[in-house]
Amino acid sequence: MTTPQAPPLSPFALTDPDAYQRWRDARLAAAPTSLADLIVTVRDPRDLTAAEIEAILGRCRRANMAIYVGQTGDDPDKAIPALLGARLGLHRLDHNRGADEDAITSLRVQTDARHAGYIPYTDRPIAWHTDGYYNTPERQIHGLLLHCVHPAAAGGANALLDHEIAYCLVRDQDPDFIRALMHPQCMTIPANPGDGADEGAELRPEQSGPVFSIRADGHLHMRYTNRARNIVWRDDPLSLAAVECLKRILHSPSPWHLEGRLEPGWGLICNNVLHTRTRFTEGPVPRLIYRARYYDRLAGT
Repeated sequence: MTTPQAPPLSPFALTDPDAYQRWRDARLAAAPTSLADLIVTVRDPRDLTAAEIEAILGRCRRANMAIYVGQTGDDPDKAIPALLGARLGLHRLDHNRGADEDAITSLRVQTDARHAGYIPYTDRPIAWHTDGYYNTPERQIHGLLLHCVHPAAAGGANALLDHEIAYCLVRDQDPDFIRALMHPQCMTIPANPGDGADEGAELRPEQSGPVFSIRADGHLHMRYTNRARNIVWRDDPLSLAAVECLKRILHSPSPWHLEGRLEPGWGLICNNVLHTRTRFTEGPVPRLIYRARYYDRLAGT
């Protein structure tokens, strides 16, 4: 569960700028500025050693994310993401509509009735977002794992930005922007009414909530999408200015904006950081990425 406002003595409390400044300076100093700084080579993601676990979690403590380079190649075993996630404290999977029966989603181009119309199952680019931004408060996504079985022939890269860095960059512009982005009605995703075979059956109710909120354990959480349609922002001058500031930051290069592409056997493990996906072109073997969304945050981060 999360609460929009930070408790006293938290670096996220707008009433304590000194605590924020100390946390901010340490956070930016430690944050990686190269994708190579996120990479951990592992033998088999299904059976991580203690040293491999610590190396992954150490990077996640610095950047809320890590990239593992495994030796499993194009092995399609779905136990790879499942067992790796569990070793890192991720257990409560989100059984979202597009997921497979085991709650792990096979991200590939799909045109069946259940997946048609949803951009992750196309070859189109996906703008900045965190996963599950349309979920209810008790089903917010705090952990995310992407495992590559087959990359596309071309494209399909991801830009990455730690949401804590995004928070810093916005707050440095104007702390009142953070106040606006923590309002419980800041961002509303309209209901999904369904269409085609689901026409007339509401698939998901309207969901409002903050962009930035604070978890019960004091960690920062973010829900965001850069979508232009089917989104309603709180209609007041400060909120709209805050959203424009955030969008400007996301689309402006910085030392902390990273980009790369997962190759066979590689994966991204993170505390649901901001990310994108570029358009891709299929080859003889279709692109296949396994996605696991969790209600848990990575252990010890």
